[in-house]
Amino acid sequence: MNSVAQLVDQREVRRLAALHEYRLLDSPAGDELEAVVRVAATVAGVPTATLNLIDENRQCQLTTVGFAGGVSARSDSMCAIRFLTGEFTYVPDASADPTFRANPWVTGTLANVRFYASAPLITPDGYALGSLCVFHDRPGTLNDDQIDRLKDLAQVIVALFERRRQARINAELAAISEARQRWTDTLLETIDVAVVACDRSGHLTLFNRTAREWHGLDADPSIDPRDYSDRYALFETDDETPLTPDRIPLMRALHEGSVTNAEIIIRRRSGEPMHVTASGRALISPDGTPLGAVIAMNDVTTDRAQQRVIETARRELATANEDLRRSNADLTNFAGAVSHDLVAPLGAVGGYLELLEDVVDGQPRGWVDAASRAVTRMRDLIGSLLRYAQAGSAPIRRVMAGLGDIFDNAVADLHAEITAAGASVTAPDPLPEVSCDPVLARQLLQNLIANAIKYRHPDRIPHVEVTAARDDKGWAITVTDNGVGIPPEQRDRVFDMFIRVEGTSAAGHGIGLSSCMRIVDRHGGTIRVAENPAGGTRVIFTLPDQNP
Repeated sequence: MNSVAQLVDQREVRRLAALHEYRLLDSPAGDELEAVVRVAATVAGVPTATLNLIDENRQCQLTTVGFAGGVSARSDSMCAIRFLTGEFTYVPDASADPTFRANPWVTGTLANVRFYASAPLITPDGYALGSLCVFHDRPGTLNDDQIDRLKDLAQVIVALFERRRQARINAELAAISEARQRWTDTLLETIDVAVVACDRSGHLTLFNRTAREWHGLDADPSIDPRDYSDRYALFETDDETPLTPDRIPLMRALHEGSVTNAEIIIRRRSGEPMHVTASGRALISPDGTPLGAVIAMNDVTTDRAQQRVIETARRELATANEDLRRSNADLTNFAGAVSHDLVAPLGAVGGYLELLEDVVDGQPRGWVDAASRAVTRMRDLIGSLLRYAQAGSAPIRRVMAGLGDIFDNAVADLHAEITAAGASVTAPDPLPEVSCDPVLARQLLQNLIANAIKYRHPDRIPHVEVTAARDDKGWAITVTDNGVGIPPEQRDRVFDMFIRVEGTSAAGHGIGLSSCMRIVDRHGGTIRVAENPAGGTRVIFTLPDQNP
């Protein structure tokens, strides 16, 4: 299809849309249109006239004079031949006109038209809807004045079309507006948000149901805006200071353009005061004329009460944390005092007892030996307590560290004990990198390996193995030994302070595994004891992943 034909088709689509927009087809013409058609017949001096509307396929004679109108095919219409040109059409004798003489309205098939004239009906947008047609079965003529009057009458018809369309649109808009107003009124009376509005002078125009319930009053347009705080009991959030006019959210929205989450207190006439937040804006007409303002208020009384509880709890927690910090500092200072004020004198006592060993004989010598052993045990106990305190209070500094290096250092620290017991301590090569505090991790491994050697089985050469396996959250490290083992009923208790495995003769203070648990806890991991199927014990602890 060429471009000209496409443009014609597009214009026809728009013409038909304009025609259907008037909603005239198959509808009663009405008295005014009938009167205009009668006047047209009189102006032309003929007995017959019609108002024709032409759609896709039909010519619809909306109203007629002098004959019974109806519907005919558009292809048979005389008016359809030229109405799209927008020009007035006039022929004295259609039977002698080459354009019309074969038309069924001329040949006698539908009528015997001779005189024929039509004025197209052109909308303000330039679309032809049909025509005002006058005709006779005899030849005739029109003078210029008659032609001009028929054109005027065609414009009158289009004006009546426009008035009818606008009246329909206005009725529809009114119905929509009424429906919207009903919907708005229903919404305002249903929601649990207080809505308040005022006019351009600040006088109240609206309280919805919730606003009326909160204040115990309705909107009173006669009240001066400066008296709102007193009349409606509006206060600052301290519940003591009345709101000044410039602090009232509705007035702020009116004068500042908008207000967002302004918090106030409303002292209700009955019930506890309400803590509310208000947001709103000024109302402006399309031409910029101020109309007033509207705000919506939400009840946040419960939320603010909960916030106060949370703030109180937060302050109490901060106080408790500060007390804990001081307690940890005191514990660290105490550990330092123990190491200096108790260990040093014990070292002196031990030294003097060693001197006495060289000068006494017999029973007193045995007493000196017993005293020396007691000093040694006390020094070991103090050392264990010091390490326990450090494990729980020293700052933790997590980095990615090689577990193999930590293992090697722990084994080096225990070289004397391992050699004396004839033990073997092994680990697969390589062990992984783990997220940990290397100093505390070294203390942890050292304690577990030392325990495994200390509680060795008398009939087996001690063997300790350290392995690591990946889990969902980090690494699980297992220290396996072939020692005496820990009975199932005691495995949960061995991590408590001063608890020793029952039925063993090995010396100990019951602090080592407690220190291990503190170190693992501080890393966010877990520690437990399991049985070694080959005999002995497995201690399994986890070190979760964590960025340094």
